[in-house]
Amino acid sequence: MKRVFSSGLMLALLASCGRQAPPPPPPPQVAVARPLLRQVTDWDDYVGRFEAVQDVTVTPRVSGTITQILFRNGQDVRAGQVLFVVDPRPYVAAYQQAVAATGRAQATLANAQTELDRAQKLRGLQAVSQEELETKQANLRTAAADVRADQAAQNAAKLNVEFTTVRAPVSGRVSDRRISLGDVVSANTTQLTRVVTLDPIWFTFEGAESLYLKYVRAAEKGQRGSSRSTANPVDIQLADESGYHHRGKMVFVDNAIDPRSGTIRAHAELANGDHMLTPGMFGRARLLGSGAYQAMLLPDEAISTDQTRKLVYVVGPDNKVAPHEVTIGPIVEGLRVIRTGIAAGDQVVLDGLTVLQPGAPVTPKLGQIKPRAPDDTPGETLSAPPAATATAK
Repeated sequence: MKRVFSSGLMLALLASCGRQAPPPPPPPQVAVARPLLRQVTDWDDYVGRFEAVQDVTVTPRVSGTITQILFRNGQDVRAGQVLFVVDPRPYVAAYQQAVAATGRAQATLANAQTELDRAQKLRGLQAVSQEELETKQANLRTAAADVRADQAAQNAAKLNVEFTTVRAPVSGRVSDRRISLGDVVSANTTQLTRVVTLDPIWFTFEGAESLYLKYVRAAEKGQRGSSRSTANPVDIQLADESGYHHRGKMVFVDNAIDPRSGTIRAHAELANGDHMLTPGMFGRARLLGSGAYQAMLLPDEAISTDQTRKLVYVVGPDNKVAPHEVTIGPIVEGLRVIRTGIAAGDQVVLDGLTVLQPGAPVTPKLGQIKPRAPDDTPGETLSAPPAATATAK
């Protein structure tokens, strides 16, 4: 029995020695491609509101009783259009009185001139004294001064008559009336209504100090003109819109940063011929944020996240993958801008990231990265990144 058992054990050992270990699984096949290269321009995001270029509070230039209101609340008005009429009768009477006073002064002046002419002739005949002649000359000068004073009073009275008609100071949209017929108003005090201009219109926003410094550095390097002197483009999206359909240009950057908020105020100017945009309306703007530069683009699925890091896998010459930490940028043509971390000639893994291990071999399959969305205006086809978007050229 022992001999039989020993023989069976020996046969089993020989059989096991003759078997080979199973071969390892083949390296996983992954699609790889070089980054897509594009000339892109960054756009920075801002939130702001529309503001009238001119916002005028209408007050009367003379005191009196309101006798006419000649506009409808909230309507568009033209510069010079009559809005209110203050009872002109007291001012017409004062003007007529001033005209009469001017006429009287002119008659006195004419009489003084006649007397002087006569005195000068008589002086030549030694018929009047030098003292009397000088008196006539003084009378003429006094009469001339009285005429000028009365003419000035007449002009002032005429202005007061004109001021009884209150006109729109600018073209735009009028608010509601703040007074009623028969109300007594005070000159330069009573608020009658308010008129705001609509075309053009401003879009006002505030930018962080960091963005301001970015623009200053870019201007110093000649990459982007300063908005203080360059009409950099601005695209604006309204609250109910999905695209940035309103085009404007930068016209103002404030002269100081607010120390309380760390921001600086600026505004862009837009044409608003249809008066659709209204002061106080909310909007989201994208301002040209950089000059054109060459960027590398990858699809978002080629980028993995490791806590706070963004990684892509690059296949080396030995067909082994290595993770590269990258800095990402905005979306362009449906692809993500990669700012740093890879080179233009790197073979980047496009799929199968979940099974990859650093240093593991792979079987690369050459693929191609193509744009996924047309490059139109910012916001119409580009998703909104955290800090900025971009367009390609």
